[in-house]
Amino acid sequence: MAKGILIAVMNSAGAAQDEFDDWYDTEHLPERERVPGFLLCRRWLGAADRTISVATYDLDNVAVLHSRAYRAIAGDNLSAWSKRITDRVERLMRFEGEQILPGNLLPPTDAGGLLVNAMNVDPAAEAEFNEWYDTEHVPMLAAVPGVLCARRFRATAADRRYVALYHLASPDVQQMAAWREAADTEWTRRMRPHFRDHLRLVCARYTRGG
Repeated sequence: MAKGILIAVMNSAGAAQDEFDDWYDTEHLPERERVPGFLLCRRWLGAADRTISVATYDLDNVAVLHSRAYRAIAGDNLSAWSKRITDRVERLMRFEGEQILPGNLLPPTDAGGLLVNAMNVDPAAEAEFNEWYDTEHVPMLAAVPGVLCARRFRATAADRRYVALYHLASPDVQQMAAWREAADTEWTRRMRPHFRDHLRLVCARYTRGG
């Protein structure tokens, strides 16, 4: 069975930052780390805007999100603290999906940066979009120095159908000339007009007190 992913993207500007971090670090993320099937739970902040919060949860498979253990801490069963915090933040994206490239690879644990690319695509171009992503775009970006891992996901529940995650040595990798060259091919330029609801986030690894 394919590996799964849960991605939560929020703008935390409406909450007190110290309480938001305390909630995430001492309750919300540890609760999920204890759920069987949650493999790697990480927090990230926008490299340019630290009110952008991204949490990535690598899963044994997406069925974990329907397990009794997860449902006991999610949805209507959120804690009072969770409900208070989530009422104060803006949800930008919640993505549940299955890994479609490459295989069941898990990300490194020491990445300093993360690039999130989420989008829908014009249905008329979807077959070529997937061919381009799988055979050119991801392989070329994965070969850029400083790219530690490049993966693609297809949604099982989300408002965007596709997500690509690039774990980077640092957020600056995506500004390198090698990245720009790999990301701006003729085929890429032909595909861009077919993107819909595009969300691109450059993030730095969250460290408490950092």
